[in-house]
Amino acid sequence: MVGGEIAGDPMSDQKWVRKSLDYLAQALQKRGYEIEQTTVRRLLKKLGYKLFTNRKSLAPQHPDRDKQFRFIRRVKKVYMASGRPVISVDTKKKELIGNFKNTGRTWGQEATKVKDHDFPSEADGKASPYGIYDITHNQGYVYVGTSYDTPTFAVYAIAQWWNDPNRPRFENEDKLLILCDAGGSNSCRYWRWKIEVQRQLASEFGIEVMICHYPTGASKWNPIEHRLFSEISKNWAGKPLRTFETVINYIQDTATETGLTVKAFLVDLTFEKGLQYDQKERDNLNLHRQRTCPTWNYTIKPHAYSG
Repeated sequence: MVGGEIAGDPMSDQKWVRKSLDYLAQALQKRGYEIEQTTVRRLLKKLGYKLFTNRKSLAPQHPDRDKQFRFIRRVKKVYMASGRPVISVDTKKKELIGNFKNTGRTWGQEATKVKDHDFPSEADGKASPYGIYDITHNQGYVYVGTSYDTPTFAVYAIAQWWNDPNRPRFENEDKLLILCDAGGSNSCRYWRWKIEVQRQLASEFGIEVMICHYPTGASKWNPIEHRLFSEISKNWAGKPLRTFETVINYIQDTATETGLTVKAFLVDLTFEKGLQYDQKERDNLNLHRQRTCPTWNYTIKPHAYSG
């Protein structure tokens, strides 16, 4: 009776029902059947149908995807074996500051009351948490910006981590390997990102910085996502982020049984959005691209920088 409402993929055995239970029940009632939605649901289940939501699982498949994964694994192994630092970086989802709903559930005797709409105009600000995950020491550093998430801010956060006298030290600190996504404030396409790495890291500290970007659509394999950001999200799930101090506290309270520790810092500075570069800055880059996937893999070496 519902055959006309069954659709499917001609290239596979996948099928789905195009109409709602209410529509199907009404259609059957018009044909003389005494039937309700609950019966339609039971019959569909007998036929092998279930209720699904869309699943985000289709990612762009770049032809060099596997080659890049192999390259990252090889380079990371070399750096760690030589006692050099390897960090994974990214910006966590931006959060409105105020009495707004935060996804997730938390234990309590009653539900926490929050505003019924998340209007940015009613927020006390927006937090941009830029994270740095030290793979060797299983330690996270998160710099919570109150301004825009820009390449300048991203490199500023990494420079703050590198210059922190209390961070764990490495056997060799002449080189640094940064693993990051291909997009966002540390995009492989942004010259401003490369210029700031040259200015704030390589030339400032006299270190050689190698950068490897994960392919487009492969950010979930960036270690910071599942080793740091996911744990922070679980720690503040269902809890309103009413102030920047609240954000900082929840981040630095994050820990795991496997030894993860996290430090958090507020960066109350203004970073200009859409900052342009001039040709002199670009020409001053001491940038060397790798032969393997050169858009995603390159090294920026130190030199005297005048900006």
